[in-house]
Amino acid sequence: MLRCNDSTQRLALSVLLWGAGGAVAHVYAQQDAQYMQYWKTETQWCPAAVGRTPEMAVNAAVQTHAIDFENAGMTMFAGADMAFQLGKSRHGVGAYFYNDTFGLFSQMQFAAQYAYHFKMAGGVFSIGADAQLLSDEIKGSKAELGDGNDPAFPTTDLTGTGFDVSAGLYYQRKNLGIGLSARNLLAPTVMMGETNEFHKKRQFNLASSYNIRLKSPLYTVTPSVMFRTDLTDYRADVTCRFQYEYEGRRMYGGVNYAPLRSVGLFFGGTIQGMDLCYSFEANTQGIGMIYGQHEVTLAYRMPVDLGKKGRNLHKSVRWL
Repeated sequence: MLRCNDSTQRLALSVLLWGAGGAVAHVYAQQDAQYMQYWKTETQWCPAAVGRTPEMAVNAAVQTHAIDFENAGMTMFAGADMAFQLGKSRHGVGAYFYNDTFGLFSQMQFAAQYAYHFKMAGGVFSIGADAQLLSDEIKGSKAELGDGNDPAFPTTDLTGTGFDVSAGLYYQRKNLGIGLSARNLLAPTVMMGETNEFHKKRQFNLASSYNIRLKSPLYTVTPSVMFRTDLTDYRADVTCRFQYEYEGRRMYGGVNYAPLRSVGLFFGGTIQGMDLCYSFEANTQGIGMIYGQHEVTLAYRMPVDLGKKGRNLHKSVRWL
């Protein structure tokens, strides 16, 4: 259970996390993580992003939840994707693992992804989808309750499995990139034992970025935006990245603002194909700015040659 300094706060938080009443306890599961570095985790929220670059890409991200809260949990993501050609057509395949923990709750996803890429409107258009195996768990044996007989709370560990799918579109033209996706299209309900269930809501994502070259070729400014919603709540992010690149080495940093939610700073760099970035996101509402969250992303690219060189290659706007 997420521990606060006061037992009353702990109980109040538990009530918020769990809904009491009725023969079946309905719980809306934690939705997919909202990484502040969304441009670094594109394949996690948009399957059409797999295979957009000629190299094989390996990406990982770790996000802590509210710091200074015991058992606040964290979110981890690890994925890999690559492109290949069949005749004159270009394709992308990928896979990822996702694990999110928060107090008593945890959920895992294993996904296989595919995207088809083709030229259109002066750029490259891609259509993608993924299939996900879900595994959710409640550690009821670790619950600390004032009333041990409360039927709304399990007293044993419960697990459940499910299946879901997502779909996405991506368009890239020179320095412009636009991604659109629909997550949790099946909106599955995962049964946890006989009287508890997790329900995943559909989530829709839209992001866009543009690389602006300055007078000096060593510097680039990349404004980007992302909008996420489950049709009940939403989050919007506005980001500005500043980048310096020289002889294959890259350094960058910037700011992110999510209206009515948070403000964040990030910095990172790339050398010999390895990219590392750190960010801190401070809350501007609710529990306060000092209870923010840390986020670290790691990416690595390696050349692969599964098709004819020089055909259908394009440069990514992700700037990994």
